Amino acid sequence: MPKPLDGVRVIDWTIWQQGPVSTMMLADLGAEVIKLEERVGGDPGRGVLSIAGAMVGATSGPNFYFEANNRHKQSLTLDLKKPEALEIVYKLVEKSDVFVQNFRKGVADRLGLGYEKFKQRNPKIIYASATGYGPEGPDSAEPSFDYMGLARSGIMTVAGEPDMPPLNITGGIADQMGAIMLSYGILAALIARDKYGIGQQVDSSHLGSMTALQGLNVSCKAILGKEFKRMPRVAAPSPLWNHYQCGDGKWICLAMAQQDRYWKDFCKVLGVAAIATDARFDTMSKRAENAGQLIPILDKAFASQSRDYWMAALKKGGDFIYTVVNSIDDLMRDEQMLTNEYLVDYDHPRIGKTKLVGFPLRLSETPADPRGAAPEFGEHTEMILTELLGYSWDDVSRFRESEII
Repeated sequence: MPKPLDGVRVIDWTIWQQGPVSTMMLADLGAEVIKLEERVGGDPGRGVLSIAGAMVGATSGPNFYFEANNRHKQSLTLDLKKPEALEIVYKLVEKSDVFVQNFRKGVADRLGLGYEKFKQRNPKIIYASATGYGPEGPDSAEPSFDYMGLARSGIMTVAGEPDMPPLNITGGIADQMGAIMLSYGILAALIARDKYGIGQQVDSSHLGSMTALQGLNVSCKAILGKEFKRMPRVAAPSPLWNHYQCGDGKWICLAMAQQDRYWKDFCKVLGVAAIATDARFDTMSKRAENAGQLIPILDKAFASQSRDYWMAALKKGGDFIYTVVNSIDDLMRDEQMLTNEYLVDYDHPRIGKTKLVGFPLRLSETPADPRGAAPEFGEHTEMILTELLGYSWDDVSRFRESEII
């Protein structure tokens, strides 16, 4: 089946996660992505297992980090400090639609890989940058990693409960969000190019992306001067907008904003019908005021049976809004995850049978394809030079001898 970005060529000069995930998402949509890697060592993400692996108790085995961020891509190794290597990039730019980079401000220009230089060779090139704090302002040239994005955006102070210090969120959330927004910007720029015949620069930052992720909270503060507070679970102002631990240690989550619509039926299902008309809890405002007394009652009720029991009881007992609280391990077996291909099976050419994170959107006529392997280091160098750029095999030999590739 055709894919939305068939025929689009992307040059990917990115490392770690924020940039690579963006170009990987474009590759899922059918773009040809050529990953430029430093001639000795390449993307440092290739060696990240020794760091990130220690966090998950796996310091050997497949490099999950690089695989997760670089499927479908072609790897071209170059020493970008050499003029002939730069000329190779310029020839690629002439034949490409998008160039993506995530190095600190000024690095690309110093190496001859900036937008103004590329625009001379291809006026319609889309030049996309993944940054920490945006292209302007006093901190625009400061380095940033995912952790910085969490910290600067304020999200560490809204996760968790009131008595907690700022809370780290694992898994590269700011990098992932920055990547998603960068892909969004690139797609918009491609549409603009097709409509108006222009190339342009696109910037997506940790700070801007994580602010967008928290749009409602930030808007509340900006418009009302108030922000959502961390809420203690044991004193949640709405007992029907809370999560509870069941008798088997598993958790269940409720999200019923219209409390009064559900309150009596909910109490009946939980076997605590008497509290539905208790003077302390018979209105929404009273339940909020007396949450410290109410939540322990509900905790005790949920703890009396397993989660499967309560899931079935709530389904039978009324039109409630509820779900399970999954662990990451639970996602591997969640029927909704698998049926919607948010997680897909893949027979990897080197790893063997495994699962991959799927594409998060459904396109009925031009579906994305998340099944693919990350490239070996320099795997496609010779192919790109000879088949795409027209260099001879003698040229390739000379490049190797001169340590250009």
